[in-house]
Amino acid sequence: MKPLQLAMSKIRKFTQFSFKDLVAATGPTVLTIAALCVLAYFLVDPTPPRAVTLATGQENSAYEELGKKYVAAMAKHKIKVTLVPSLGSQENLQRLNDGKVDIAFVQSGSTEEAEAQRKGLVSLGSLFTEPVWLFLREPVAVDQLTQLKGLKINVGPEGTGVPKMFRQVLALNGVEPADLTMGALENTPATVELLEGRIDGLVFSSGPDALLVQMLLQTPGIKLFNFTQAEAYTRRLPYMTHVVLPRGIVDVGRDIPSQDYHLIAPTATLVAREDIHPALVDLFVQSATAIHGGTGWFQQQGQFPSARYTEIPVAHEAAKFYKDGPPMLQRYMSFWMANFLDRMWVVVVALAALVLPLSKVVPPLYVWRIRSRVYRWYGQLRTVEQELETAQGDPVQCEGLLKRLDEIEELVNQISIPLAFADGLYGLRSHINFVRQRVRNAMNAAVPTTGLHKAGA
Repeated sequence: MKPLQLAMSKIRKFTQFSFKDLVAATGPTVLTIAALCVLAYFLVDPTPPRAVTLATGQENSAYEELGKKYVAAMAKHKIKVTLVPSLGSQENLQRLNDGKVDIAFVQSGSTEEAEAQRKGLVSLGSLFTEPVWLFLREPVAVDQLTQLKGLKINVGPEGTGVPKMFRQVLALNGVEPADLTMGALENTPATVELLEGRIDGLVFSSGPDALLVQMLLQTPGIKLFNFTQAEAYTRRLPYMTHVVLPRGIVDVGRDIPSQDYHLIAPTATLVAREDIHPALVDLFVQSATAIHGGTGWFQQQGQFPSARYTEIPVAHEAAKFYKDGPPMLQRYMSFWMANFLDRMWVVVVALAALVLPLSKVVPPLYVWRIRSRVYRWYGQLRTVEQELETAQGDPVQCEGLLKRLDEIEELVNQISIPLAFADGLYGLRSHINFVRQRVRNAMNAAVPTTGLHKAGA
């Protein structure tokens, strides 16, 4: 067995290629490419966050109810949405500007385009019309807003955005805020005050599915104000739209309401900071389509969400969604898998930029590592030749040089080298013999022939 094992060991010295040298040559390059790709994966297009904060609105408001729907919709994609109650649009805008929330419901007319751009805000789309509801106690006879003078009307806290909007509406009617008593209670306590008769009216802006709207429309003794000049308001206030509350829409059997009501309505908009992750924009817009895309009291199928009806610049990804639909991959696979494959393009670009130049380094490095096993022994041969020059044929020194050459040859015979580079190994061995012959020739030139024969014997 030992002779066979020895023969196999010698055969293994000559292989098609050296795996060890291949790994050593390619290792640094592969590690460099991998490190740079990982860096590109996380820095160029980072992973979407798995938790976001959404500013909603007051208790029992439409914003609060809608926030719960977004929590459920995003939970399907394993993204946690934390709802942050607020007074309304103005406070939501302030929280966005302060970086305290990621996304918020904001009413149109709450800001201006230049201001939104300066603050770095983007719209994810308009969600639904949000009519202005002016509920009055039935004994109060008001057909025109000019008749509100001297009455107690609650318009809500400044953070809702309604006071600013209602003052604009009053101004169009020549009514000054000082002409009436304007309360600043939140909607729920203000409703209690209205029902108790301590105030004459209550105005707020909300979607028709808000609990307060549904309750007040069906409460005896409470009357909804009819904006008969709604079309005129929309021409004077561009962020407003004219909507009609159809007769019987609340309860057909009881004929509630008993007539058509004309209302003015801003639109609710989903607003985010401009640094929001693009993948989250896609996901929120898709959720908005599922939540708001159907028919409603004031909208047709597919009318919302929309890139229209907002003064805030629409995010690029949202505008693309409204034009072309959801990203191709997200139509056929989960959000996280689609996002992963989308982000892999970043890695592909990084690979294309790195593989080609670095691949030119690997082959020469591999060749150099193989040939260096042979070439380093030429330094030893050169040392022997230099010592031969100084030995001047001295037999003792020459014998030492021959012994060193034998040792070098023994070590060279143990070198493992691929077949493609075997010519270098055989060339080294022939050069060892060449130097050995030079040493012997030097000995022959310095020692008499008979002495040489004796030394040889």
